[in-house]
Amino acid sequence: MSIYAVFLPMKDEEKSAQYRPQHLEFLEKLHESGSVSAYGKFADGSGGLVMYRAASYEETEKLVKEDPFVKEGARTYEIREWVMTSSEWK
Repeated sequence: MSIYAVFLPMKDEEKSAQYRPQHLEFLEKLHESGSVSAYGKFADGSGGLVMYRAASYEETEKLVKEDPFVKEGARTYEIREWVMTSSEWK
C-alpha cells in the first residue's frame, strides 16, 4: 500500500459550496474504510488536500474521479505519491 497526496485546487467556488456536503460524506466513507487517512482545506481558500492509501496511482485516480468535487467540476486534482519518513509531529 502506498500513500498519495491529492491536491484539490479551487476551480469553481459556487460549485464547491454546493457540493461540499457530498464531498465530505464521500471522504468520510473512504476514511472509515481505510482508503483515506486525512483530509482538509487550505486556510487561504485555494483548495484542499486528501491523503489516500491505495495500491497504485491508477487506483487512487479512480477514487479521486468519484469525488463529487471532481465529478461536478468544482475542483481539479493533482496526485503525487508520498513517502512518509516520520510519523511524529514535533
